[in-house]
Amino acid sequence: MILHLRNACILTLTGETIPRRGKALGELGVIPQGEVLVADGKIAAVGPKVEAPANAEVIDAGGRVLMPGFVDCHTHACWAGDRLDEWEQKLRGATYLEILKNGGGIHASVRAVREATQKQLAAGLRDRLALMLCEGTTTAEVKSGYGLNTENELKMLRAIRRAAADWPGTVVATALLGHAVEGNPDDYARMVVKEMLPEVSREFPDIAVDAYCEEGAWSVAACVKLFEKAHKHHPIRVHADQFNALGMIPEAIRLFARSVDHLEASKQADLVALAQSATMGVILPATGFHTDGRFARAGFFVDQGGALALATNCNPGSAPTHSMPFAIALAVRHCGLSPAEAIAAATVNAAAVLGLKDRGRIEPGLRADLILLHHKDERMLAHEVGGNPVERVICGGALV
Repeated sequence: MILHLRNACILTLTGETIPRRGKALGELGVIPQGEVLVADGKIAAVGPKVEAPANAEVIDAGGRVLMPGFVDCHTHACWAGDRLDEWEQKLRGATYLEILKNGGGIHASVRAVREATQKQLAAGLRDRLALMLCEGTTTAEVKSGYGLNTENELKMLRAIRRAAADWPGTVVATALLGHAVEGNPDDYARMVVKEMLPEVSREFPDIAVDAYCEEGAWSVAACVKLFEKAHKHHPIRVHADQFNALGMIPEAIRLFARSVDHLEASKQADLVALAQSATMGVILPATGFHTDGRFARAGFFVDQGGALALATNCNPGSAPTHSMPFAIALAVRHCGLSPAEAIAAATVNAAAVLGLKDRGRIEPGLRADLILLHHKDERMLAHEVGGNPVERVICGGALV
């Protein structure tokens, strides 16, 4: 398929450095009225005018915004069951950590995932990926983490792989091996390092390894032991400072983690250190919206020169949303970002978190993951709340 998109306001997101840092995060590389040629699944040409073959399918954008597809770089979109009962507990005043301590939260999803078959998990994920695609997400990271034993973690990762094969976009799996604990925390952490990690490495040798550092979950010491073993063969990522700043950020920097995600409770000194390091920060504002009203100080982090990405954290408990436009709207309202910074954090920088160099920008030779908005001004992505701003999705060069 050859596509010739004309009369578009193009956000190319081109720039000299990837990931974007500081002021460069807000540079969208706008072509106010331009054209893009798509052929063989890739971007063939972009500019004010491009040459197109006679057999190209012409799409007149009518002055609307054409931009890279969203890259949702942090989700837990593979799950079973629901968490509606504990949501009602929260409405009556229970906190997330209280629910977790009493056997709810992550543990409720663990029970449901263990009861589900691999086929059922894949089917549920496939449905959620379809919803994501409709709202412009063409690349999604999906974590395991609701298995808590080797058999069920592998079942989740296989389900993610199975669902990915049926989706026109790209799914990047992450092995969230340190999500919660069962039984004695030290014994459980040792089991993950000695038994679960080697089995995951054998079947998924290039997968990123993740952990959730928080009270009631994994301690800093446990995370460090896991990462020191895993980072010899795997990229590492970590959830940190969602509710409490436990000191994980300095260790993540030392271990060259690809990202630290959440950051709602991070201390100023840790944010500065993270901003000055090679490790990226990932904010998840839908979590604060749904749980406790706290949001990461992303504007401060960017001002310090930090490399920032933005994601939904799609999951059944703390962030029940699949919408990147909604995450952008929240990030601008509550995290101190400009609309342009949030867009870059959701595209080019989110791709960098996943180690993907072939997307997140509109440049010749890159994968043709593009979205055409209903709007002629990209700021409407952040201004509008609710509804779907995406008119058309081009994924891997094909209209979907």
